Amino acid sequence: MTALFDRDRHEPLAGPVWDAGAARAAMERIVEDARKAFAPDGLWPIHPADAEDGESGPLTSLYFGAAGVVWALDHLAREGAVGPGPTFAEHLADIEVRNRQFLESEPLRVALGAGWQTRSWLLGDAGVFFTRWKAAAEEAVLPALAEVIARNTHDPALELMWGAPGTMLPALSLHRSTGAACWADLYRAGARALEGSLAHDERLGADVWTQDLYGSRVRYLGAVHGLAGNACALIAGRELLDPGAWRSLSSRLARTLEASAIRGASGVNWPAFVDQPPDRPLLVQHCHGAPGMVTALAALDQPIDELLNGGGELTWAAGPLVKGANLCHGTAGNGFAFLKLFERTGDDRWLARARAFAMHAVRQSEAQAEELGRRRYSLWTGDLGLACFLWECVRASARFPTVDVL
Repeated sequence: MTALFDRDRHEPLAGPVWDAGAARAAMERIVEDARKAFAPDGLWPIHPADAEDGESGPLTSLYFGAAGVVWALDHLAREGAVGPGPTFAEHLADIEVRNRQFLESEPLRVALGAGWQTRSWLLGDAGVFFTRWKAAAEEAVLPALAEVIARNTHDPALELMWGAPGTMLPALSLHRSTGAACWADLYRAGARALEGSLAHDERLGADVWTQDLYGSRVRYLGAVHGLAGNACALIAGRELLDPGAWRSLSSRLARTLEASAIRGASGVNWPAFVDQPPDRPLLVQHCHGAPGMVTALAALDQPIDELLNGGGELTWAAGPLVKGANLCHGTAGNGFAFLKLFERTGDDRWLARARAFAMHAVRQSEAQAEELGRRRYSLWTGDLGLACFLWECVRASARFPTVDVL
């Protein structure tokens, strides 16, 4: 029988009881440190855990680079989560140039193979363009952003990080902010492309997307590279879709969630991809596994509460992640599943669990910063993402950065 989680990847919950003042103080420390660490030439220093293939220069993307740090500093100050201070948005034009250099580098071209492109939401042009519009109030970037989104509509990646599901999110946000129909049209075009590429799998007995990513074709299920992330983008803008088409699509997504679930005494989990070998450990992270499935699908208008609650129970039983405090594959990201369940059910138990994970994540962040001598300056993989999670715990809300709130 497949184990629902790998105990070696998790650690016992430890930390003080929830204290909103302590959470706010942690946010202030994280933000103040990021403000002090900025240098125009070096931006923010790369963390060893984010360095790939000997990478030593500053990272620049929304996902784990300078654009994401600017986004977080602007977001937290804009909402009053932290005191006023610099966001460094005036450097985004330079960050855009540097990010394009990274995207056009030979190692990335090789890694992406035939799917190479520079458009994506979390790593590419779209994320930096949108952040320039939001944090630096640069209206002039919007035509370029619209072109990028349009060109990404039929990208074969079919996932949140690189594909149309990611670039649909800024289109939706801009439609809601400006009321302009062109952004709604771009969102709908992406939704139609996703619906058209959702195919039935006889063995699974449900519908899945096939990702053409990093030179491989894989049917991922998770919230970053797979079905859950795609579903999240569709759920977010369902009011723009034909009601009948949405009812059918919503039902198909619920069926896949059910068909791919693995149940056990400690709850419900999902493999990273369809046909995952039974001897491969199941992950319990936002990017792959129950937390991300719950977070991405918690707003689906289908009777899936048994599955979602089971995923939440599994996330709680597994405990905080050894990897650290971050959003993508850390304790804060897993805690978002509890916030989403609180939002869906109104059950205070889930909010209490999110806040317990938050206090543990603060301890992890502080310990790792002390060990290295500095913090991890990124949104999805570092301390700025933790600060955003702490703010949601203070607010008792469930907005995942750059997915639910842009």
